[in-house]
Amino acid sequence: MSIYSTLNPGVYHGFNKKPPFFEGWYYKLISADERNKVAIIPGVILGQDEHAFVQVLDGVDGMTAYLKFPLHEFQADDRHFAIEIAENRFDESHLNLALNNPQCQLTGEIHLGPLNPWPVTWLSPGIMGWYAWVPRMECYHGVLSFSHSLQGTLTLNGKVMDFSGGRGYIEKDWGQSFPAAWVWCQSNHFANASACITASVAIIPWIGNAFRGFIVGLLLDGKLHRFATYNGARIESLEIFDDHVNWVLRNRQSRLFLKAYRVQGGLLRGPTRLNMGQRVLETLNATVHVRLETLQGELLFDEVGAHTGLEVMGDLPRLLQDG
Repeated sequence: MSIYSTLNPGVYHGFNKKPPFFEGWYYKLISADERNKVAIIPGVILGQDEHAFVQVLDGVDGMTAYLKFPLHEFQADDRHFAIEIAENRFDESHLNLALNNPQCQLTGEIHLGPLNPWPVTWLSPGIMGWYAWVPRMECYHGVLSFSHSLQGTLTLNGKVMDFSGGRGYIEKDWGQSFPAAWVWCQSNHFANASACITASVAIIPWIGNAFRGFIVGLLLDGKLHRFATYNGARIESLEIFDDHVNWVLRNRQSRLFLKAYRVQGGLLRGPTRLNMGQRVLETLNATVHVRLETLQGELLFDEVGAHTGLEVMGDLPRLLQDG
């Protein structure tokens, strides 16, 4: 772990890393008419089956594709968020795609407007807070842009998708493996166009034990409302049902109510310590009801986010028990 990469979550963290290690960048794109939605995930895995990859999820019909590339076809800038996988390029301002595989044909170019990242400071370098400085954690996380504009067109298996005027989101994960269990949701499609939310709770290994860690950020009218293990917030309740997730949190100023509605999605691949053998069910068609109140009961926000990314995965009874 270097000081530079910790303070720059977007850059590739895998230089000189030994297995097990993975890193993946998650681009979510929603068209202006909201009829097209896609997630594109470039990444790399070091382990039994070392390779680079590009995953694709068509959020409309749940189609997924996992395309493997030899590790030598992966290139990364050591000072900036910029990677290449064969003919495909991904950075903070462009997506250039030239995937031509029997499993998936995806071509085109998307220009990204200015990114809106989770703030990075020395004491709290991004969404993970001071945990970002802790070496050898199982999984690190970064939010590179809560929301940004899109311009350009992609063609997916013959379907032309115009994303001009649409909205995007970028996050990433890196480390040794995905957690034993987690819930993750994200939306930047509210009636209040300034509103964006990203929320996750997971089982975090820690010095021979484990704890239930969580990070939630609600960006609203330019202010980031943070609810996280590291800033003194706490979970008041977490309930997981077949058709929805109820989650209530509080920090020193406010209480946040989340209700995410579960729907069918597509199967992506996630990292284990050996390979990309984990199956991850993700949808881009969920909705999340978000209500923010002061501790005195004053209502600050109460809206439903559309085109919500949602994952509810792993040993859920353990996730519900861990406090």
